[in-house]
Amino acid sequence: MIPTEDASARKREIEEKLKQEQETLSFIRENMEKSDQLTKGMVSILSSFESRLMQLENSIIPVHKQTENLQRLQENVDKTLSCMDHVISYYHVAKDTDKIIREGPTGRLDEYLACIAKIQKAVEYFQDNNPDSPELNTVKARFEKGKELLEAEFRGLLTRYSKPVPPILILDAITVDEELEVQEEVTLEHLPEAVLQDIICISGWLVEYGRNQDFMNVYFQIRSNQLDRSIKGLKDHFRKSSASSGILYSPAVQTKRKDTPTKKAPKRPAGTIRKAQNLLKQYSQHGLDGKKGGSNLTPLEGKDDVLDIEIDSYIHCISAFVKLAQSEYVLLTEIIPEHHQKKTFDSLIQEALDNLMLEGDNIVAAARRAIMRHDYSAVLTIFPILRHLKQTKPDFDSTLQGTAASTKNKLPTLITSMETIGAKALEEFADSIKNDPDKEYNMPKDGTVHELTSNAILFLQQLLDFQETAGAMLASQGREGKVLGNLQLNLLSKSKVYEDSALSAIFLHNNYNYILKSLEKSELIQLVTVTQKKAESSYRELIEQQKQIYQRSWYKVTEHITDRNMPAFQPGTKLKDKERQVIKDKFKGFNDGLEELCKIQKVWAIPDKEQRDSIRHAQRRVVSEAYRAFLQRYANISFTKNPEKYHKYRPEQVEEMIERLFDTSA
Repeated sequence: MIPTEDASARKREIEEKLKQEQETLSFIRENMEKSDQLTKGMVSILSSFESRLMQLENSIIPVHKQTENLQRLQENVDKTLSCMDHVISYYHVAKDTDKIIREGPTGRLDEYLACIAKIQKAVEYFQDNNPDSPELNTVKARFEKGKELLEAEFRGLLTRYSKPVPPILILDAITVDEELEVQEEVTLEHLPEAVLQDIICISGWLVEYGRNQDFMNVYFQIRSNQLDRSIKGLKDHFRKSSASSGILYSPAVQTKRKDTPTKKAPKRPAGTIRKAQNLLKQYSQHGLDGKKGGSNLTPLEGKDDVLDIEIDSYIHCISAFVKLAQSEYVLLTEIIPEHHQKKTFDSLIQEALDNLMLEGDNIVAAARRAIMRHDYSAVLTIFPILRHLKQTKPDFDSTLQGTAASTKNKLPTLITSMETIGAKALEEFADSIKNDPDKEYNMPKDGTVHELTSNAILFLQQLLDFQETAGAMLASQGREGKVLGNLQLNLLSKSKVYEDSALSAIFLHNNYNYILKSLEKSELIQLVTVTQKKAESSYRELIEQQKQIYQRSWYKVTEHITDRNMPAFQPGTKLKDKERQVIKDKFKGFNDGLEELCKIQKVWAIPDKEQRDSIRHAQRRVVSEAYRAFLQRYANISFTKNPEKYHKYRPEQVEEMIERLFDTSA
């Protein structure tokens, strides 16, 4: 049983909680009622808002549509006005551009081209929209006028600023400095940069909009003239400089390059013709050791200096053409459309190239005429040029790549002509050596080297300066052997002109010795041995043979002092008159013969000191030994009361007399 007090307390507690729950429920009910009222109020408000919004939408949408239509109409009006303004502007283009077109593009090319662009658009408009309108003809005429003035400006700029390249710059561009590993590249600027850009701009417009190719003809004509003038200017400068100072550079260039090594021109042996003639003169007056020779050749003075200048000038002009043509092509590629570049370049170089080829043909023709006159030294003008043309040909071919076949073939044709005339000169020179007449008055009186020999050897030596050209011709066809063979035969024939066989032998000895020494001193011996293996030993044998023939001339002297047909004499034995006379005749014969030979042979010449000393020594030994033996045999034999009359010379005197042979200065 629960106590009564606890039950009462429990009941009160439950009642209290029940009361609280009832109060809470009452509060929730009140709030629910309020919420329902609020919800009803909100629904009412929303219903009212929806109603009003629908009313607003019904009012605004028509206004919006009307506004949109108005905006569209405004835009159409603006566009129409803009189009009208644009169209109207075409009708005013001719008037608006009149002043600029009349004044031309000079000094304001960009503005002028913008003006031309307006005119061009006007032409296009009228052609598309109103082809029958008079305005079309007006703007067309204005466009053509503008194009015409652009063409004139193109021509004017080229004409005003295209100048010949100064000779000094050309020489700088074509010279070679062997001391520099990397050559300094000299750039040839033909036009100022600003002018070049204007020309490029005009060229581009004429190609794209002008539909005109005439400006390309204008271009090549003007530049062709400048190219030709540049080469002619170099030629004139070269002649003046060479004539006055013998140098290729003016003082201005020397100053400009004072801190750099001196540059050299395209290489060729300097003064080829002049050197040949000077050597010929030297050999005509002196032998191998400075003794007088027998050649009567008189070298040309002055003419060959001019000829050397002409050769050097032509060689420099060939190199200049290549360098200038290369720079012209670089310039052309910036101005002329690509598919017209080769043809325009071909036309541009024709005048200068033709002039060079014509000058080369004239050189060939002059050489041909000289060969017909038997002046074979003229071929020396051909070989330096021919060598340079061959050396330059790769650059020529590269530069002319893409030009017409007729243009490419010009240099090979000239080279062939020079090779032909060179070969002809060598052939006829060999024949002339063979057929040179044996003229008595033309023979050296002292038996020294003949003019024909010195000329022939010198001619061959000069050709060796051009190993790649003339040297190859000589070796490949054995012409040097033919020349020397013909020379040997001719000398043998000429030697028969002398009545004295000893002088004939001295003559042949001198000439054979001269040939051998000349061959040994130059590279000719290498060429000769290609076709004549024993050439050197053969000449030595010939020289020795002539020495022996010469020595026979002393037999008529030494035969008087030999024991042939002489009886033996005993010292102290009295001689018969006949025997005494025999001894006297021997002394007299020796003395007279010695005096006569020494008198005759003293004026003969052996230019080579080594050979002269050798022949003197050999002859002195033979005669001296025989004379000493002769004197010893008759030293104690009395054959005359006046021995000094017959014993005129001591052995030492005889030796001195022989030692003075072949010495015209003694």
